[in-house]
Amino acid sequence: MHPVTRRTSPALPLTVPLAAALTVVLALAGCTAGSDESGTAAQTANLPAPDMAPAPELLNGEAPGAERLVPPGPGGEPSAPGDGEEYDDSPESPFLDVATSPLSTFSADVDTASYSNLRRQVNQGEAPQGVRIEELVNYFDYGYPAPGAGAEHPFSVTTQVAAAPWNPEHQLAMVGVQATEALPASEGNNIVFLLDVSGSMDEPNKLPLLAESFALLVEQLDGDDRVSIVTYAGDNRVVADSVPGSEHGVLVDHLRSLRAGGSTGGAAGLTTAYELAEKNFVRGGNNRVILATDGDFNVGPSTPEELTDLIEAERDSGVYVSVLGFGMYNLKDSTMEAIADHGNGNYAYIDTLAEARKVLVDEFGSTMFVVAQDLKLQVELNPATVSSYRLIGYDNRRLADEDFDDDTKDAGDVGAGHSVTAFYELVPAGTAAGSGGDVGGDLMSVHVRYKTPDGGVTGASTEVDFPVGADAFTRTPTADFAFASAVAELGLIATGSEYRGQANLDAVRQRAAGALGADPYGLRAEFVDLVEAYSALG
Repeated sequence: MHPVTRRTSPALPLTVPLAAALTVVLALAGCTAGSDESGTAAQTANLPAPDMAPAPELLNGEAPGAERLVPPGPGGEPSAPGDGEEYDDSPESPFLDVATSPLSTFSADVDTASYSNLRRQVNQGEAPQGVRIEELVNYFDYGYPAPGAGAEHPFSVTTQVAAAPWNPEHQLAMVGVQATEALPASEGNNIVFLLDVSGSMDEPNKLPLLAESFALLVEQLDGDDRVSIVTYAGDNRVVADSVPGSEHGVLVDHLRSLRAGGSTGGAAGLTTAYELAEKNFVRGGNNRVILATDGDFNVGPSTPEELTDLIEAERDSGVYVSVLGFGMYNLKDSTMEAIADHGNGNYAYIDTLAEARKVLVDEFGSTMFVVAQDLKLQVELNPATVSSYRLIGYDNRRLADEDFDDDTKDAGDVGAGHSVTAFYELVPAGTAAGSGGDVGGDLMSVHVRYKTPDGGVTGASTEVDFPVGADAFTRTPTADFAFASAVAELGLIATGSEYRGQANLDAVRQRAAGALGADPYGLRAEFVDLVEAYSALG
């Protein structure tokens, strides 16, 4: 089992189209044999598959005949891009009066799928759908200080308050929760790859990308780990059962032999995957199902509600579920998010091989190892300093205030090294109203409640409180605050928020470009390019 890893070499640009990315890595695999061990993952994970048809060459970002990827609409005519995709449509939070509603309660969210999905849509020239602002913000790292291995609690809380960029009469409060990077004591990984090989996965950016992505994950495993592979289409099949993680070649051969065809019986596949995970359960280890799909279930239980009922029935088993989304045009984002949320897991969308490397290699620890379970936040606003407020994003993560103390209420799980960022837009009270400036007294308190993984979902929770004083306000916010607020502002624009005020893409681009910081992997610079591409949509 490997520790939390960080990038050690520049990643492929995240905007590289799939076929180009696969061409690069396959070429590298053929010319780097014999190089040092640091390149093993890139080499072994991308050896040519003799019976895998190569991805088509892309011209101007589109494959020849790409129109055939669009499923037919009514009457047999091609649908517009995105017509077959399904997204949750939760209403955004309004401004609330602190005098009558001083508490704001929500579940932690470490998913990042919405950002990479937005990037895919914009790069295809489409107006983005299904934007969840918190997932855009949480895609990036903001350098919050992390607690050490011996800290009393497995996370720290950082706060900063400044004038709201899109409404300088208001304040913007940034609340950051940073999990420890220390992995919990573990006896190894027991992982079940649950792979969708139905007919809807028969596209270059689906099953071929899935196989290469999981090959990268395989390279992070060793002899202490066990891997099982279940595939599902019209029926499900156990391809591998408890293979040592050190058997990289065997596992990669299984992945590269996959072929797509048939209907999509995802519920039956989930049942089989849980059975395997529980049969091979490792006490003190990480027991996880990783589901990879476009979410287009069409056989057996298939609605988000039916699937989450199945997931919740298994939640007490100690097996977590992570979801990786692939593909376009029939992407069922709402289904995949629901499975991850109810399965004590996380959800990422894989649009390129570089994104797969980010999620499964660079963020291996945070993707695989939970350090704080059922983590909830409750922000208590002070009516003496804040008149009204609203939580930006987390629209389908909001909880009733009484849920905060209810240990039976499921919430988000946070992995090693994960961070969670939330923004509150505040209307100052009294004489400070209209100034966006300094106030006296505490602004709010941040209450965090969580369970330790070894206590399980039925264990008791612990509450930690963090007061946010007037000294949290600054007229010179950090570069991290400036960049994160630019990402949130893009989210306000992309969702058409009625509270977007003076938000505009030029301001987003300028603020983000001025707050790149070290940006070792180019993710912030890529965001600036993405804003430019969004602006060109008109």
